Amino acid sequence: MYAIIRAGGKQAKVHEGDVLDVERIKGTDKVSYTPLLIVGDDGAVISDKDALGKATVTAEILGESAGPKIDIFKYKNKTGYRRRQGHRQKYTKIKVTKIKAGGTKKKAASTKKADKKSDDTKAAKADKKAKDADAKAPKAEKKPKDKPKAEEE
Repeated sequence: MYAIIRAGGKQAKVHEGDVLDVERIKGTDKVSYTPLLIVGDDGAVISDKDALGKATVTAEILGESAGPKIDIFKYKNKTGYRRRQGHRQKYTKIKVTKIKAGGTKKKAASTKKADKKSDDTKAAKADKKAKDADAKAPKAEKKPKDKPKAEEE
């Protein structure tokens, strides 16, 4: 089973036991994410917002680190304009401990039954309306069409 999570404005595909770097999180021990998508071992995909709202991906914080140094140098020719700046992005290392898909299979089955019942009810109401409309509508008599007579010479 794996899940797609959003951490620090970026998306990551995670399995249980994965260790990854995400943008800095100010936290103590554990952090949980709401997944954007879950794919089970059998290939079943969970993408319904209601089902994903109940699902969680839990991870523990292992530590913090800094990314590579990025040097920024601005220069304009013949003016003596030079600016130096640097940046190191801070990252938090996390380990995914659990991916929980909150009871989606039972709910999916019950919604299918409810949808089927509502479809049957809608079809029955439509049939009844059609029969009532046929009974109320005045029936016009059809006149036979006159066939054009062949000209006699």
